[in-house]
Amino acid sequence: MNFRVIARLLGLLLAIFGASMLPSVLWSFYYADGAQWALIVSCLITVAFGGAIFFWGSRKKQEIFKREATAIVGLGWLVSALFGALPYYFADLAEMPTFADCYFESMSGLTTTGASVLSDIESVPKGILFWRSFTHWLGGLGIVMLFVAILPFLGAGGRALVKSEVTGPVKDGLTPRIKDTAQLLYKLYIGYTIAETAALMIAGMNFFDALCHTFGTLATGGFSTRNASIASFDSVAIEVILIVFMFLAGTNFALMYGFFRGRNRNLFKDYEWRVYFGIIAVSSAAITLGLYRNSAYETFEDCLRNAVFTVLSIMTTTGFVTGDFEPWPAGIKALIFCLMFIGGCAGSTGGGMKVMRWITLVKIGRANVEKIYRPRTIRKIKMGDTILPDNLQQTTLGFLVLWMLVFAAGTILIGVTDNRQMDLMTSLSVVNATLNNIGPGFGQVSATSNYGFFTPASKWLLSLIMVLGRLELYSIMVLFFPRFWKVE
Repeated sequence: MNFRVIARLLGLLLAIFGASMLPSVLWSFYYADGAQWALIVSCLITVAFGGAIFFWGSRKKQEIFKREATAIVGLGWLVSALFGALPYYFADLAEMPTFADCYFESMSGLTTTGASVLSDIESVPKGILFWRSFTHWLGGLGIVMLFVAILPFLGAGGRALVKSEVTGPVKDGLTPRIKDTAQLLYKLYIGYTIAETAALMIAGMNFFDALCHTFGTLATGGFSTRNASIASFDSVAIEVILIVFMFLAGTNFALMYGFFRGRNRNLFKDYEWRVYFGIIAVSSAAITLGLYRNSAYETFEDCLRNAVFTVLSIMTTTGFVTGDFEPWPAGIKALIFCLMFIGGCAGSTGGGMKVMRWITLVKIGRANVEKIYRPRTIRKIKMGDTILPDNLQQTTLGFLVLWMLVFAAGTILIGVTDNRQMDLMTSLSVVNATLNNIGPGFGQVSATSNYGFFTPASKWLLSLIMVLGRLELYSIMVLFFPRFWKVE
């Protein structure tokens, strides 16, 4: 393990991350909210620390190999959340009395989970709220992906870094050079940002709210500037805009780039995208009918509006809400709970296990059932017209097992680390909502609740679960193996 190479790139990453706090400083000065010095001090500390470890490691400019890349990605997310917590800590917010609260909020922002310890969001200084939402945008495509996009000298090492961070089982690039791929994806990401911000302003939001909610939508994060989230605006136009962009954010970005470049047929021929669209359509229809039959809302249109928004928000792991779905019928809540596990497409900003993995698992299950009554049949498992290699099938099965083990262990540990009586639904829901980077859940962490009541120990644990989910387990888990750090 080459520690100086890790330090050099980790230092650069932190310096860039610290500089990204400057727009929040400008918003703080604009609103004169008193938080500008907390942000400035946080920026200086982060840049200074990043610069120090960069210069310590600058004498080692060797190539980045897989182990170093994995370490940089895993440590990069953990350390970025640590320094991203400083603005909350120095702002001395009443609802964040411990550093565990600050770290939780920071990790939730970067991993695009959207879980919050805040109950009165509107009382928080605007500069801090902007930083809180901007961490979503930074973490959406990935802080390391941004790092690769703006630095010219990474070369082949950039590909190793991106493969350690990008979510989903398929990690092919748009171009042979990973730097070019990262830049193309960020061009699309920025284009989405401009388009959604403009649309939300036309629909009635002010520039600040539009920008913050755009960050939360495209990163599938869910932090809002309002206590009641999207329900605060009570606008059909705003909800429709968010539905459209949540859907886009949950779609493979490389696929959408091809669509906007005129390769329209590729989108509609993509098997994963068709299943993604189908799950959303069927779930929306089922929930709409369920709400209408149970007279949950006055009109069918209101049932449809709330159902579609909730399905998109949960399925893409965004976490915006237009109301509390806790009182909804049990069957509908069970469906929503299942949608939390699915997530968006591979290569999107959405969390969860990804649609492609579930398709693969269903096809493996079907093939194994067929072998019982047709043992001599050899059938290749396909994704559309593409045959899935055996190693991908084995990797998917192994990932599912590991994911379920983390889910089970997290549920048990939350019950152990929290010093208050917690019902089973809340324990299951809180781990589901954080591991799949969703935010709201059921029980005591419902859409109108927050995570402030958890003990500091639980918040540290949930912070770890969030980053495990965001980096899909391996890049974080490997850091806890002593042999990984062995110098060879």
